[in-house]
Amino acid sequence: MKRAWIKSKQAAQVAVLTVTTALGGTVAGVATADTLAGALSDAYKNSGLLEQNRAVLRAADEDVAQAVAALRPVLSWAWDVTRQFGTQQSAQTGNVAAGFNNSATTLRLSASLMLYDFGSSKGQIDIAKESVLATRQALVSVEQNVLLQAVDAYTRVRTGAETLALRQNNVRVITEELRAAKDRFDVGEVTRTDVAQAEARLAQARASLAQAQGDLVAAQEYFLAAVGRKAGNLASPTRAPISAKNAGEAKAIAQRNHPDVLRAKHEVAAADLGVAVAEASLKPTVNLTGSYGLTENFDSSDYSRAGSIGVQASGPIYAGGRLASVVRQAIQRRDAARSALHLTTISVAQDAGTAFANLQVARAAREAGDRQVRFAQVAFDGVREEASLGARTTLDVLNAEQELLNAKANLITSVANEYLASYSLLANMGLLTADNLRLNVPRYDPAEYYKQVNKAPAAVSAQGRQLDKMLRRIGKE
Repeated sequence: MKRAWIKSKQAAQVAVLTVTTALGGTVAGVATADTLAGALSDAYKNSGLLEQNRAVLRAADEDVAQAVAALRPVLSWAWDVTRQFGTQQSAQTGNVAAGFNNSATTLRLSASLMLYDFGSSKGQIDIAKESVLATRQALVSVEQNVLLQAVDAYTRVRTGAETLALRQNNVRVITEELRAAKDRFDVGEVTRTDVAQAEARLAQARASLAQAQGDLVAAQEYFLAAVGRKAGNLASPTRAPISAKNAGEAKAIAQRNHPDVLRAKHEVAAADLGVAVAEASLKPTVNLTGSYGLTENFDSSDYSRAGSIGVQASGPIYAGGRLASVVRQAIQRRDAARSALHLTTISVAQDAGTAFANLQVARAAREAGDRQVRFAQVAFDGVREEASLGARTTLDVLNAEQELLNAKANLITSVANEYLASYSLLANMGLLTADNLRLNVPRYDPAEYYKQVNKAPAAVSAQGRQLDKMLRRIGKE
């Protein structure tokens, strides 16, 4: 009788040792294991969402080039060939109807240069630049979301693997409990009820094991989508990062650094400039124009060559109220952008404060979970000893084992929640970036493409050809 309980106790100790290894990290002897830093690096390098938003940023860079081009001369050409035919009657033909036909070609070159528009074109350039800066901050926000999703995926796989190991050990322990209960039943020490209780608990453990297996598969699929590759043998993350000492500090950093706040500030600046541009549209524009043309007649030696140059001033007088409406609209958009900045600042501070509180709760839960596991283990060992002496029933042992199982499962979840909460706080403070985390990845320079296009190089220029090479390189990456 006692031998069966001792054998079961030894199996339980093996199970506890295995779970402790799963909680602490990888098994000794495994030299290569995926780290959290490695997963973050791969997520940064493999993210299609980052590539998409980088292309959006490059498109915004081109808005600056197009605005700059408005201040430069515009050259154009036109060519046509015309054949005229018909019948005419006049004094020149002796009042007799006579047919005629002739063919001519005309080549025309024209040029124009905007001399002055009361700052409208310059304002468009500044608006485009502010939009570029806002789009860069939007890219930072996407980067933070990509990295936070990778952290979430990493902790899910870790949690799923540790929970699966826990459930597997639980099945082994209860199997030993059932075997011991059957041995005691055979010698008449317990009733059939004790055996049935152990069998029911084993069925429940197997169902939980199947659920854990499914959860791990789902977590691995999530990891594949978030990181861009399959999850390997994931190492236990190092200590969770510490980013703020208190909620006030977290809020202050968030209001200074969060990309959503910085983006809203640039959008306000662009909206302010938009009012000035709308008001400039009410004023005249001065342009320098010129043209030169050649016309030749195919049916004779007649030709003409002529050119012109002039200064043209134009401006609105009445446009049905549209221009005044444009100004009022720009003012309302400016006011809306300012309100959006105010709301974004409040929201970011609130999120940072909430994230800090969530981190404190997660740390407290993890510390409580450590104590719960220790005491549940002591209680379980005591109940088993008492059961071996006949002072406890099989149900008592099963209940104590279930409490220990629940405590370990809660600890696994608490550890994962603490890591995720710590990185969530970094994201809410605007610090969850490849630069701040010092990830070993090739950095994407958002200014590289801008420097190539902000002067609006022509396609036939040396810089234009360099841009073509850059675009081909980007397309192949």
